[in-house]
Amino acid sequence: MTTPHTLQSFTAGRWVGTQPKQALRSAINGHVIAHTHEETLNFEEMVAYARSTGLQTLLKTHFQDRARTLKALAAYLMERKEELYAVSSYTGGTRSDNWIDVEGGIGTLFAYASIGGKDLPSSNVLHEGPPMRLGANNHFIGSHVLVPRRGIALHINAFNFPIWGMLEKFAPSYLAGMPCLVKPASATSYVAEKAVRVMMESGLLPAGCLQLIVGGTGDLFDRLEEPDVVTFTGSADTALMLKAHPNLLRRAIPFNAEADSLNCAILAPDVTPDDPEFDLYVKEVAREMSAKAGQKCTAIRRAIVPRHLIDAVGEALAARLKKIVVGDPAVEGVRMGALASHAQQADVGEKVALLRQGNQVLLDGSQGFAPKGEGTQNGAFFAPTLLRCDRPLEHAHVHNVEAFGPVSTLMAYDDYEEGLHLATLGRGSLVGSLVTKTPALAAQAVPSFAAWHGRLLVLDREAALESTGHGSPLPKLKHGGPGRAGGGEELGGLRSVKHYLQRCAVQGSPTMMTAVTGEYQRGGAVTESEIHPFRRHFEDVEVGMSLLTHRRTVGEADIVAFGGLSGDYFYMHFDEVAAKESAFGKRIAHGYFVLSAAAGLFVSPAPGPVLANYGLENLRFITPVAIGDTIQARLTAKRKIDRPPREGQPNAGVVGWDVAVTNQRGELCASYEILTLVAKKGEPS
Repeated sequence: MTTPHTLQSFTAGRWVGTQPKQALRSAINGHVIAHTHEETLNFEEMVAYARSTGLQTLLKTHFQDRARTLKALAAYLMERKEELYAVSSYTGGTRSDNWIDVEGGIGTLFAYASIGGKDLPSSNVLHEGPPMRLGANNHFIGSHVLVPRRGIALHINAFNFPIWGMLEKFAPSYLAGMPCLVKPASATSYVAEKAVRVMMESGLLPAGCLQLIVGGTGDLFDRLEEPDVVTFTGSADTALMLKAHPNLLRRAIPFNAEADSLNCAILAPDVTPDDPEFDLYVKEVAREMSAKAGQKCTAIRRAIVPRHLIDAVGEALAARLKKIVVGDPAVEGVRMGALASHAQQADVGEKVALLRQGNQVLLDGSQGFAPKGEGTQNGAFFAPTLLRCDRPLEHAHVHNVEAFGPVSTLMAYDDYEEGLHLATLGRGSLVGSLVTKTPALAAQAVPSFAAWHGRLLVLDREAALESTGHGSPLPKLKHGGPGRAGGGEELGGLRSVKHYLQRCAVQGSPTMMTAVTGEYQRGGAVTESEIHPFRRHFEDVEVGMSLLTHRRTVGEADIVAFGGLSGDYFYMHFDEVAAKESAFGKRIAHGYFVLSAAAGLFVSPAPGPVLANYGLENLRFITPVAIGDTIQARLTAKRKIDRPPREGQPNAGVVGWDVAVTNQRGELCASYEILTLVAKKGEPS
């Protein structure tokens, strides 16, 4: 048994708190493991430290710097993960439950490090193109840029995932250059405190970029300003209360809420008990009821099935749930642990009592319930509970009351449209699942489903081979839903990073917009390179550096040779009669021949710093090239991304090159961007 200790807040670069206040108990046996601290925090100092030291330090770095820090931090946490697992054990979760929190959280850091490394520039200005012509002759254009908000991010987290819930918010906000104030739920704040200690011990994070609040927020909300952001995960009622804070409303401070919701899983009417999809449905519902003891904001609360299958589903689901061994996860064979706290245990009991009214109880494990393990009679355990609602259109509680534990309600529908309608009665959910074997039924469901759910899993026997499951949010996909679910987006790849950035429309000449965005804008001033740009190392390439190639006249022999090489004998290239009757009125060259010919015009063939061409983006064929036309290409350095060295790979950066292919009349024939790896100095060419 651990000796109870007093948790500390991390504020203004120091750990604060020595006097114990609220006792925090093990969910397994009720023993006190820690206390929150009595001391009141100085939020004025905390906010000032974040705005001065934290923000100013972060703004001296750029997106790529911060992505590298996230990657190094994730690696460091992975080395110390067993310490985090040890502390997490008191929450009552099994090893697999805590894997979601510990390694799922660390994996989120890795994911955002990758997103930053691949998608963000080596600056603090993210160009959100494409640019738009605002004048007839391209002297005046407009586009959007995103920049750090120059504020602070206040993250208020739920009790169920104290590490993952913290890191899923920290990663995108840190990448966006916002210092963070983290407020974990008190019940499991001992886990969040341990994680923050390990993060600070890494020495990787700049001063002031992360502060921890153990306990209440005092007058913190009154000290927030317009550039700040608040994110919240928890109950819909608490989200509403916080969102309505007068200072947030007065200053229009963004409030991103991810609230608990009554997520559903629909079994489509095409599935029979003999289909693999039937078993998939039962397994998915049972897993979502038992994983983390049902304490997941994505857990399935409403299992919606055809009326003719409700008996079969109920029997199969109840039989599966009865096999789940509940108790201390340290005991061999235990597959489900405890709820996170005794308060949570009491709350789930109250909610189940409401749900039982007017409904049938298919599985009530509380009778004779005896969790395995020493001292578990004092723990916060709750038996899997399955209810049945035969008239869900007449029963409001099943769509409004959430028991945040191993509890789900099976409900019947008479026709498919009614089943889809039942899904909407939750008034907005984080995620929903549809289990079907018929693509047309999936297509029919999505329009109504998508309007009320942040994410939708369509599960069949094929997807099941690799599916991460109903309750697994992924960093690159949206995690957040409309309505009751709060409307927020905790995850979502680059989308969530942009939530912490400020978008601004910028207008000006192409030359000025090139300087503003850090990306060459077509029509802007260029620097004619005295040597071929492909002969320059990464450090010597400058945005706007350009090469105008020699010219090449396209002949019939080119078209014939390219057709023979590629096998492309499309009539527009070879049939004189059909081509004359077409909109072009004559034979034209293959678009991909124009692309290849342009490469022949601008490529420098000898070995040099350009190591590889690994991509082509935004290709458009604008004006057709006919026999006898003369083409010319302009190659211009559009943007640069400085990549860190990678083991086993040459030290190189990425250069994107703008390519414009024109004809003898100056008309644009092809437009695209090529991506190249360019060696840095000191690397062999």
